[in-house]
Amino acid sequence: MQIPDIIVAIDGFSSTGKSTFARLIAKEYSLLYLDSGALYRAVTLHAMENGMIDGNGDIDEKKLHESLGREKISFGPEGTYIGDRCVEKEIRTMGVSSHVSPVSAIPFVREYVDSLLHEFGRRRRVVMDGRDIGTTVFPNAEVKIFMTATSEVRARRRFDEMVGKGQNPKMEDVIKNIEERDYIDSHREASPLSKAADAFVLDNSDMTLHEETVWFRGLLQGKFGILE
Repeated sequence: MQIPDIIVAIDGFSSTGKSTFARLIAKEYSLLYLDSGALYRAVTLHAMENGMIDGNGDIDEKKLHESLGREKISFGPEGTYIGDRCVEKEIRTMGVSSHVSPVSAIPFVREYVDSLLHEFGRRRRVVMDGRDIGTTVFPNAEVKIFMTATSEVRARRRFDEMVGKGQNPKMEDVIKNIEERDYIDSHREASPLSKAADAFVLDNSDMTLHEETVWFRGLLQGKFGILE
């Protein structure tokens, strides 16, 4: 199915499968996939590796602000990179997950990541997922989706994902992390997580990936009058 040159903005809570859904859409409709969450995770990893987050979780914002941009954060053939180093595996650990929400709540961090996203967005035909893509990064995106699912379903998904990657998480830690991220993401001062007024809600608590893609196809057909 041929679609116009559009930007698809996907927002929603953690562990709703935003990235997996976005990647499927990108592949099926020849769109460029951008994982904004990976950029925030890379900034968080950068801060952790350079001693900018202490044992209590306090962030040295001055040092972080001064250091942003010294090492280029980008997307490459194997995923997310800091400089020439692929950090796709490192940014998915529980350690990074436990610090990414407070780091991403810092206004200058959001401005930095937004600048990277805008650079990609100028090319059009992109799909992005995150927390504020449809409300802040690309408020004029042609298609906006807000993904949600029950906290129990999201915790199980995150737990299974981590086990599949060889990690040994505790379910109580995963649930606690999701609840904390939900609160921080929804209450932060800079670009809090919220549904754009013109976003379509996708509750995938009881949906398969195939059902999600069928739902999206119907959305495109209805919005752009595509008859197939």
